[in-house]
Amino acid sequence: MAFHQARKRFGQNFLVDLAVIDQILRAIALEPDDRVIEIGPGLSALTGPMLDRLQHLTVVEIDRDLADRLRQAHPPSRLTVVQADALLLDYASFGSDIRLVGNLPYNISSPLLFAFLPFADHIRDQHFMLQREVIDRMVAKPGTGDYSRLSVMLQSRYRMQKLFDVMPESFDPPPRVVSSVVRMIPLGPDRPQAIDAGLFERVVQRAFSQRRKMLRGVMSDWKDKIPWEALAIPPTARAEELSVRDYIALTDALHQAGIR
Repeated sequence: MAFHQARKRFGQNFLVDLAVIDQILRAIALEPDDRVIEIGPGLSALTGPMLDRLQHLTVVEIDRDLADRLRQAHPPSRLTVVQADALLLDYASFGSDIRLVGNLPYNISSPLLFAFLPFADHIRDQHFMLQREVIDRMVAKPGTGDYSRLSVMLQSRYRMQKLFDVMPESFDPPPRVVSSVVRMIPLGPDRPQAIDAGLFERVVQRAFSQRRKMLRGVMSDWKDKIPWEALAIPPTARAEELSVRDYIALTDALHQAGIR
């Protein structure tokens, strides 16, 4: 099979460490009839071993050359190759109870995580390899330096667990950062959630837009509509001090005050 040069514009770093591949597969614990979608299969480091365990696998690959290689290597009865931008796909079209797996391109990892959010009801779980500092932000607790908009938005929708780190030498070419693997399990319909999901997103985005400022300053045009004392949120608090439940309560209070 012809040599493939990693393409920087696609954020390609190919996993080559067999021990790490085995560790990922053990974490995912595939069953033959699982409905799995691999994001960014690249040179098939995970694709081949997953096909050994699955009846059928779907992969999403933006690189035309890599998509063609995959089609040549595996019959369509075993492997469906979707040549597309993973940011733009309608994941609901794949059905329900899907499992997402992938070594996500680090240059678009946060946009991808947000792109998957609207389809969480269709997803059983997600196992991704990402830059370690991104996963540290995903699982960060309130009051810590890593706690961010990404933390709040993802923790409002998933139960997440950082599984293990992966060193740069496990890839070709080696990235300049340490990677980690995360497990993300969507929370059910009984999870705490805001009345207005769109407003919740706006509130969180605004709060972290100037994270060093007090909330009364960042939300200056809303501050008189916020029942600070009833919510037990000091107006002098900063964005990273509020829990997911605090943001939900704050959003609902603004919604009741007529903010849309």
